[in-house]
Amino acid sequence: MALKKYELVLVFPLSKGEEAVEALKAKFTDLISANGTLGEVEEWGKRKLAYPINYETEGYYLVAQFESDESFPAELDRVINITDGVLRSLIVAKGE
Repeated sequence: MALKKYELVLVFPLSKGEEAVEALKAKFTDLISANGTLGEVEEWGKRKLAYPINYETEGYYLVAQFESDESFPAELDRVINITDGVLRSLIVAKGE
C-alpha cells in the first residue's frame, strides 16, 4: 500500500493555558506517529487570528507534515472534530 503525503494545520485556543496546548500537540503527533510517518513539525506559535473564532482573537498554530495510507486522514479529521480545544484544522494532500 502506497503512502501519501499530507500536511496538517491545527489552531488551538490560548485561553485554556499552555498545558492544554502542549497536551493537544502531544496527542495529535502521537496519533499521527501511530498511524503513519510523522515528518517535520513546525510550531508557528501564537498568532493573531484574522477574525474571532468562539470569541478567541489569538491562537497557537501547529503545522505537521506526515505520510500515511489514504484512509487515515478521515479518521484524524474525525478525532480532531470531537476534541475540545481545537479552533480550526485543515488536512491537505500534498502533490508529488
